[in-house]
Amino acid sequence: MIVDKIKKRETNNVKHINPVDIPADKWIKCDGCKEIVYKEAVQENYNVCPNCGYHFRISSTKRIAQIIDEGTFEEFDLKIDTVNPLQMEEYLKKLTGLREKTGLDEAVKCGTGTINGEKVVICVMDGNFLMGSMGTVVGEKITYSIEKAIELKLPLIIFSVSGGARMQEGIMSLMQMAKTSSAIAKLDDAGLLFISVLTDPTYGGVTASFASLR
Repeated sequence: MIVDKIKKRETNNVKHINPVDIPADKWIKCDGCKEIVYKEAVQENYNVCPNCGYHFRISSTKRIAQIIDEGTFEEFDLKIDTVNPLQMEEYLKKLTGLREKTGLDEAVKCGTGTINGEKVVICVMDGNFLMGSMGTVVGEKITYSIEKAIELKLPLIIFSVSGGARMQEGIMSLMQMAKTSSAIAKLDDAGLLFISVLTDPTYGGVTASFASLR
C-alpha cells in the first residue's frame, strides 16, 4: 500500500543523533548571578564565582587545603565522643548518618600546620555537619586547640561557620560558650596572636563566644 511505503520512507529518513555526554558534576549554579559556571573554574578561583565574585561555601577539608601548606596539616587525635544528655534517639542516628556522608567525626577539624612555613594552630568549622553547630565535642576540640597554642606558643586561627549552639545537647552546648571564651582569655594573657575569621553563615552561640573575641 502507498501509505505503508510513505511510513517506511519517513522511518528511513530519521537520523538518530546520540546525545552529547556531558557529566553533570562538571557544572554548578551560582547563587549570586544564577549562571551555570564550570566547577573547575570556580575551584581554581578559590571557590569564588569568576562572573560575579560570589563566594561559595566550602568544606573544612577544602579550607585547610587552601590555607595550610600542602602536607603539613596534622589533626589533633582526641578520643572524645558526642554526649546525648536529652536522650534523643534520632540525634545519635543523625550523627551516624552525617559521619558516613561527610567523612567527618564532628563539625570542626583542629590541628597544626604551616602557612608559608610559619607554624600555627588552626580550627576550621564545617557547615556540612549539623550546620557547624557547637556541641560538647566541638567546644572541647576548640578549647584543646587554644590550650595547645598556649603550650606551643603558636598563633591560633579559627574559621567559624555555624548556626550556633547545638540544641540537641541543651545546656551542655551552651556551657561551651563560657569554656571557649575563658580559654581565649588565657591565650590573650599569654600574649599570643588570635585570628578569628567569620564565614557565611556564623550565628548564635558561636558568634556570641570565641568567634567575636580577639
